[in-house]
Amino acid sequence: MSGIVGIVSGKDCLDDLFYATDYHSHLGTEYGGLAITDGERLVRRVHSIKKAQFKARFFQDIDFQTFKGNKGIGVISDRDFQPLIPTLRFGEYAMVGSGYIYNQDELARRLIGEGVVFSETRNGGVNQIELAAKLINKGNDLVDGINYMNNQIEGSMSLILLGREGIYAARAKYGHTPLVLGEKEEEGNKSRVVAFETTSYKNLGFFTKRFLGPNEIIFLDAEKEKQLQKPNNELQLCTFLFVYTGFPTSEYEGKNVTAYREASGRIMAKRDDVELDWISGVADSGSIYADGYANESHVPIAPVTSKYGPGWQRSYTPPSQRIRDLIATMKQVSSEELIREKRLGITEDSIVRGTQLMNFYLVKLWKAGAKEIHIRPACPALMWPCKNRFATRTKEELFARKILKEMHGRWLEDNELGAYLDVNSQQYGEMIGAMEKHMKEISLSHAGLSPEGRRLSLRYQTLENTLASTGLPKEKLCTSCWDGCDPTKCKTK
Repeated sequence: MSGIVGIVSGKDCLDDLFYATDYHSHLGTEYGGLAITDGERLVRRVHSIKKAQFKARFFQDIDFQTFKGNKGIGVISDRDFQPLIPTLRFGEYAMVGSGYIYNQDELARRLIGEGVVFSETRNGGVNQIELAAKLINKGNDLVDGINYMNNQIEGSMSLILLGREGIYAARAKYGHTPLVLGEKEEEGNKSRVVAFETTSYKNLGFFTKRFLGPNEIIFLDAEKEKQLQKPNNELQLCTFLFVYTGFPTSEYEGKNVTAYREASGRIMAKRDDVELDWISGVADSGSIYADGYANESHVPIAPVTSKYGPGWQRSYTPPSQRIRDLIATMKQVSSEELIREKRLGITEDSIVRGTQLMNFYLVKLWKAGAKEIHIRPACPALMWPCKNRFATRTKEELFARKILKEMHGRWLEDNELGAYLDVNSQQYGEMIGAMEKHMKEISLSHAGLSPEGRRLSLRYQTLENTLASTGLPKEKLCTSCWDGCDPTKCKTK
């Protein structure tokens, strides 16, 4: 999912816009973009951030740095070139979005059949922000158009639009991605920000005013905030924001990510029964789970690997498996003296495809002389791809599904998974045993070592405990990647 932000102010807002956008850099690796207006001129810059950070790209953009404006939007994009500046039936707007339109191909074919032309394409697919704009243009006004878009798409899309008159912000229909409103006042000038991450404005002097509700639409300028559409009661916030995607200092629906991860780590320790010399988190997102585990169990923390941060983004977000593998290989560096002959507990945010953990991280630990490795993912096994963000796209790429195929000799249908979701069932225990065996064999083989005298265990966090750590009720959280519950069709099981 992309990180998006919009700012309106009684004075020039370019610096605040620049830094608030940069604070979303953990959410995307493809494009960084800004658009700003002084009420007359609307300018935009978009740069590739595949091989250089957002700050570096825009520090080099001298032309853009010289422009002034009191309204602007920014984005760190995980996929699409944005902001776009479509001319709609009701005006010209710069536009950014966060989410994923699952039925994009079907919608694009339909619109093309109606004579609509798409100018932004990539690898044979349309730009989802342009697709959203084409759908919005079907409405009688901006609010009607956003509602039309939401009723046509499968998936999720939160939008921020910049017009010369101000900023429009629309949270996704089911609130899968967050939007939060903040304010500050300096020397009589009031500024307002609407953003994905609360982290994005904490160092800029803004305070959180409130979280937009699902399907809510607001208008902002320096003088006022106006609600154009009230929220509904169908909140389905992405739980993976707490588990992995969100920045530790951010809050969602008032709940802090660091507090969630520390509490989840404590729960993992309470459930555990292995003896450890060290507990260590896979940096960065696994580290706070290790803190919670250590605080509860009194097992000492040791940084058995350290992340070499400069220039290496998250290994989960790039669309290419080759790039994900390269990052996984290069960014974690082991400390052999802390590993040799030790019983290691490893907290990880999740296991998605499993290739990086088995082929790279565990291999480094075995080669450095680890005696035992006990892997503790902070959420259940992922069983379904996500329909609401650009992440996993197929069931076949998920580690748990691949293990079940090995066990049964075929890909299981969705309706055959029930027993494997029940942590108290025999089938679940058999699946975990097969996972442990597979991970141990693959990682030791790649390390060129014999399994003799070496132990590996795997224990996932339960869905019940994953949700309990958020402090939010299940009916307000999307859990579809774990239990297959489509947030638009089913509620609490």
